[in-house]
Order: sequence, then C-alpha cells, then structure tokens
Amino acid sequence: MPDSPTQPDIDLLAPDEPPPFFVMHAESRRPVLLTCDHASCRIPASLDHLGLDPFARRCHLAIDIGAGSLTEFLADSLGATAVLAQYSRLVVDCNRDLMDPSAFLPFGDGIRVPGNAPIRQAQKDARAQAIYHPYHAAIESEVERLMSYGRRPAFVSVHSFTPVLNGETRPWEVGVLWDKDETLRKAFLEGFRAEGYVVGDNEPYSGKAPADFTIDHHAETRDLPCVGIEIRQDLVRDAAGVVKIGTIMHRIIDAVARRIEQGSERRSA
Repeated sequence: MPDSPTQPDIDLLAPDEPPPFFVMHAESRRPVLLTCDHASCRIPASLDHLGLDPFARRCHLAIDIGAGSLTEFLADSLGATAVLAQYSRLVVDCNRDLMDPSAFLPFGDGIRVPGNAPIRQAQKDARAQAIYHPYHAAIESEVERLMSYGRRPAFVSVHSFTPVLNGETRPWEVGVLWDKDETLRKAFLEGFRAEGYVVGDNEPYSGKAPADFTIDHHAETRDLPCVGIEIRQDLVRDAAGVVKIGTIMHRIIDAVARRIEQGSERRSA
C-alpha cells in the first residue's frame, strides 16, 4: 500500500511551532484538574493540512468547537489547573488508546482525511511521540502534584459535540459521561437540569465505552472523582455562550472542590 503523499518523513513539529500542550495555573492547589483533549484544530505544517480543505480543518471532526475556550474560562474562574492539547484530534486523538483505529481517523461524518489513509506505523509513532505522549505525561504530572497535597482531585474532562451527526439530530444540550464514579455525575446532572437544560446521562456518548481514554487512564486508575462533560457546540460557539455555560459549570465544580477541600467528599458505588 503506498504511503500518504501528505506525510513526509521529517520532524513532525518545527522549532517555531507550539508545544503539544499547555498548562494553566500549574501552581494551583485547588483539588480540581480540567483537561481538554480536543482544544485545537492546529495541524503541523509538515503534514500539509492532512490533505483537508479549510472547512474540514475547522469542522467538528478536527476540533471540539468551543471546548478549549470553555476550559480556559473555567481554569481562570476557578483558579484551577487545566491541561489542553494544542493539535487537532485528526493528527492523533489524545482521547483514544493508540491501538484504537479512530486514534488516526481516516474518515468520519462524510469527510475523508487523506493524510490518515493510508498511514504507516512509523508515522503513527512519530505523531504519538511528538504530541500524544507529552500531553498525557503532562496530565500525569499534574495529577500527581495535586494528589501530593493530600486530597483526591476532581477530574473533569471537557468536550463538545456536534448537534447533527451522520444526518441525525441529537436532542441533548449537555452530556454527562461517567463509568465507575457517580459523585460528579450527580452533581452535573442535577446542576444542569436545575437550569432547564436537556441533559444526557451517558449520552450522546457513554463514559462506559473504552473510547474515553483520558479519564480511564488517569482518573479511574486512581479512583478519583471524575466525569466527562459534553456541551453541544452551538451553545459554546461564541464568547457569550462560553460564559453562560461556564458560569453554570463553575458553580458545580466549585461546590465539589469546596467539599473536597473541607474533607467531606463522598463517593457512591
């Protein structure tokens, strides 16, 4: 099978390109860690846009629209640590196990990704080495730092979802994704429903599915209170929407953090 012409065998990231992640409030002691796996639509110059047109490079396949801005808002308003990925999920999806075929998505929602079909193992390894592993190492470092203060931090992974996928309209406005921990599930379900939102309990995706790699790998292995939050993209597409949703999420997370700080957090099986 021939190699993709859009993926030359050179260093993936040029010296003048951004690092694979950035950390906000790295010295914060608040028992909260925010992550955003799909915060950016940036593609390394060496990959020649993965062969995509400008629309495809900015669509929901390339980025969780609004999720990065929402994560930044929350980190600042809460004074909490956040780790955000700085390259598109189409380069490598940081919320997937590297053995998952969708970690290097070749096709989705009617869009073909030429730079990912075909793709050699050496090219996958180069992307993982440059972007995926450093991002997850940063999350690991922040989890360990926060735990060193003697508390189990709440782990909140922020995402957004497209209102229409494969021609089907999705009725939810917010999704609360969870698996083993129900502490944050209850807080977010009750918090958003009290504000009148249509909230999916493990919808439009399930936190019990193996695709939720970041939470599975960093939070569930340590028995941390954890949740994945999916916001419908039309609700956080602009600054006003980010502030509206972010203000609600701030109240929910701040209440959880205060309970942890007071040593009164509870977990239910």
